[in-house]
This record gives sequence, structure tokens and C-alpha cells, in this order.
Amino acid sequence: MKTAGSIFLRTHFPTPTKLLFLPLTNPKHSLSLIPISISFTRFSSTNPNPILYGPSLHKGTAPTLQRPQNDTLLTLREDAFTRVFHLSALRVPSAHCSALETRLRGHLLNWPRVRNIARVPGDDLDPDLASLVTSGESGGGEEGHVSLQRWIYGQAEGDGDVLSPVLYREKLARTFNTRGFVKFRNLAKISRPPKRKKKKKEEEEEEEKVKVERCTGKKGFATVEVVEEDDNGGGILGNLVEEEFGREKWRGSTRLLLLDERYAGRGVQDLPEAIKAVLKEYAEKSANLTFELVRCKLTLFYDYWQMNEILEVLLPDGVVVPSAFETVGHIAHLNLREEHLPYKTLIAKVVLDKNKPKIQTVVNKIDSIHNEYMTMQLEVLAGNHSLVTTVVENGIRFQVDLATVYWSSRLATERQRLLSGFTWKDVVCNVFSGVGPLAISATKIVKHVFANDLNPFAVEYLERNSVLNKLERKIEVFNMDGRRFIKAMYASDKAQSITQVVMNLPNEAAEFLDAFRGIYKDRPKDTECNLPTIHVYGFSKAQDPEFDFHERIRIALLEVAVDVEMRRVRLVAPGKWMLCASFVLPRSVAFANTAIDT
Repeated sequence: MKTAGSIFLRTHFPTPTKLLFLPLTNPKHSLSLIPISISFTRFSSTNPNPILYGPSLHKGTAPTLQRPQNDTLLTLREDAFTRVFHLSALRVPSAHCSALETRLRGHLLNWPRVRNIARVPGDDLDPDLASLVTSGESGGGEEGHVSLQRWIYGQAEGDGDVLSPVLYREKLARTFNTRGFVKFRNLAKISRPPKRKKKKKEEEEEEEKVKVERCTGKKGFATVEVVEEDDNGGGILGNLVEEEFGREKWRGSTRLLLLDERYAGRGVQDLPEAIKAVLKEYAEKSANLTFELVRCKLTLFYDYWQMNEILEVLLPDGVVVPSAFETVGHIAHLNLREEHLPYKTLIAKVVLDKNKPKIQTVVNKIDSIHNEYMTMQLEVLAGNHSLVTTVVENGIRFQVDLATVYWSSRLATERQRLLSGFTWKDVVCNVFSGVGPLAISATKIVKHVFANDLNPFAVEYLERNSVLNKLERKIEVFNMDGRRFIKAMYASDKAQSITQVVMNLPNEAAEFLDAFRGIYKDRPKDTECNLPTIHVYGFSKAQDPEFDFHERIRIALLEVAVDVEMRRVRLVAPGKWMLCASFVLPRSVAFANTAIDT
């Protein structure tokens, strides 16, 4: 016998039910991995560093990685990162789940990329069926059951009820004559829409399908399995209120509201009063609402976890997790430390796996830049071995081969800052242009650009990129040494038109400034001439990097009075700054007698 105020639960799930969450992150592809031994353990509250809230690889029931003997490297296996969390959930009618989620937001799971509302597969009803099933709310459940039976078996004809689609189709087949079908119940629905709209709708459906496939892959990143319902009493949560509003079976579609992890394992009586008050309010509105408290398992797969979370588990204690990398088109460029090198393959696989499909190749710089062409020595760690990619910057496409040319996406902001200072009247001379990230971008702003580089491969890509972006008419390309290029430009009739000179080779640019001494030595000193603004880049490890770089500029120009505007670009390494110095070439330097200097 049920007493007032008692709390009961009853089971409506004969078999475990799995629910699929659509992930909000990109899909990850499986890897060909080395088998390793796995043992399952359960993390307990005795962990010396407990994670208090939220999903973590250090919580729940999980497989534990064990390093094979005679193997110095960790290996990666996706199922080793599966974590199972035991939670409680409220089963509610689907019509009320959104409103209840808003009211109970503070008591729900609220984990990143996991929905608080879970669908129950096979529990969604057709709207016509749902209206029949729920039609007994005013007259009782028996009336709804009889109406459903009449609708299925065709006993509703002539009583005002609508026939089922199958029976209606059979009726039409029997009444077909020479005039065809006299009436169509769904004539508006079967009318063909315009081809344009139909094509647009198909495209939207295809895009949605692709989007879902990209998000989910072959499986979701999280599933919920209802394992049991609390059998302590065999009743319903609705008995929290005096009026018993859950006497009937479930009608219509239902959803699960995943409760916060702190409510896991609790009974109905242990739920907060705030939850009970909200459910009681809804119960008073309708006598047929049913709410149930169920036990469930939330399983998070490898695809759920972020890159840094995976690496924190895999890398040994004390090893700093690499958290950033440079992206060049489809290539991820790593700068791994010495301590990371034993695990470089593992790190590369995780980076590739967690950033597909955008990232298809992972490389690591194995040595500093020492050659005259300023190309990086790269090692391909994961993905395809193609280092030819396309980069989009400032709305311009650049084709780049990292094996033969230099590119740095981290300088995009600095290039944009420099471009913002150019005007349509300027003529730019880029002494070390590379593949043209600054030179080609400048052609959309300035009058003309002269671009030069010593690397023949860079010059080839520079010409190709200018044609690719249809800007070849405003740029002239040269392939020569920087010092020779400066002297050749100012020995020609182009000298008077040059207003901006960019020397973006931080390692050696300051050493080429001596080429500007005496560029107008053959002209009278009282001649009116255009003195360019020079932007030169360099590195400095000094305690005062601005003063150090300024001194190097004055030494190169053999001029003490040089008014320089100095700016720190970025910190490239601990204690090593990249700087940009901008100044107008002093008249005394331009008309200097180089014969006296020697």
C-alpha cells in the first residue's frame, strides 16, 4: 500500500538502452597502432590530486596504459582512453524537456561538448500516433487505446477519425476508375516544389549529412547507457507530491536529463528540494505527467578528449605538454624540446588525430636555420609526406614548399601592421621577399613593388603566386644577393620612385645596411632626392635589446645620428627578441663618399 510522501521508482527499460550524442568537434581517424596490455582500474576519491569537477581522464572507470617491456616509447591505443562515469538522470516527457532543462540548469551535468538532454532511440512517436496515444488525457487511457486500435485496423472510417496511410492507400486503389483518383487527402504535400527550391533543399540536406558525418564518424564520442532504475519501492518519482500523477504508463516520446555528477548514486529522497519543487510545479499542471530517476553510464571515447588531455596522460610526469604549434596550410609545424624527442611520434599522432581534416601532415624542425636560403630542416612525423601546401593570408593565396622555401605564419600580424602604413603613392622595395607574403600583399595597396630573393625556389614560387592572384602587373621579381640588389636598384632610374624599403631577414638584415652608404655619391649634394623609409628586422639577446639593435644599425651605416623608431615584434625564445627598426635613410649616409670609408 502506498503512503503519502513515499518515493517509488519503477522500471520501464527491459534492456539496456544506448543513446548517441552528436559531437561538436571534428572527427578523428583511427590509427594503426601497436597492441599493448590493458588493465582496468577505478579511480577512487583517495587520489592525492583529485579532480573536483568536470570530465577528466583521471576520473571514472578506465583502462590503464602499461608500457611493454624492452620498449622505451609509449604507444597509443584509442580504447585506452575510454572513460565511464556513473550518473543519475531524470526521464521526462520530450514535450517538457527543454523547459525543464532551463529550470534545472544548475543541477544538470553541464559538461563541455556533452548535451544535458539525451535521446532514447526508438522512443520517438509519429505525431499522428502521439496524438492518439495522448488523447486519453481528458477521458482516460482506455479511450486513447481504443482510438489507436480503430485507427490501425480501419474501424474509424465514417466516425470522423482519419484512416491510417496504409488503409487509405488501399481504399484509393479500390476506388480507382477511368477518371483516376477523385480526391487526394495530401494533395498539397505531394505537389512538386520548384526545381530551384528542391535543388537548394537537397544541397542543404547533403551539407547537413556531411556535417554529421564529419562530427560523428562511425561512432559518437559519447554514449549513455541506462543500466538500471532504482527499485527501492517500485514506484514513481511523482509520489513526491501528495497527488499521485504518475499512475499511467509512459505516453509519447521521452528524454533523459543528465543530473550533475554529485547526485550520482543518490536516491530520490536525497535530491535537492529545488528539483522536487520544479517537478511538483509541473505535476500540478497535468495529472498525467511522469518523471523517473534512472541510473546510467556516460561513456566518453577517445574522440571526446582534447589534445592536451591525451598528452597529459601519455607523457611521463615532469615532461611539459606541448600545447601549441604553427599551422602552415595543412601542415602542423612543431618545435619539440629535447625532452619531447623520445615521444615525438606519439605527440605527432595525437596532434594529427585531434586536428583532422584541417591538419594532414605533422613535421618537426630538427635543426636551426644555417643555410643561405633560410630553409628549415624538417622531419615528417605523421600524415602524408607532402610539404607543398597552400596558405591564405590577407585574402591572398600562397603556394609554399616548406622543403625548399621559408614561411612563418606567426609573422602574419607583423606583416599586416607594416602593410597598414603603406599608401597608394608608395613604391616598395622588398630585399628579402621569400615567396611574397609581404610583397604580393603590398601590390594591392601601393603603386608598384620590386621583390628580390636569393633563393631560386622562392623566386619561382613568388612569380607563381603573383600570377595565381592576378597581381603580376604591379610587381617586378629579381633573383640576386641582397646587397647587389640594393646597389642595382639605386643605380637605375627606379631609385627616385622608391619610398619604402623592407629588409625582413632578421638573422642578417642589419649587415646589409652598409649597401645604402653612398647610393647618391655620384650626384651633387644639393640635389633634391627621395630618401626612403627603411624597415629592418633583427634579433637581440641583450638585456636592453632596443639599444643593442640600435648600436648595430649605427655601426652598419657608419652614422651616429640615426633617428630610429624601434618596436618589439615577438619573443622567439627565452631572452631572444625579434625587433623592427624603422627610420628614414640619413642624407649624410646616402651621399657618403665610400672611397673615404675604405
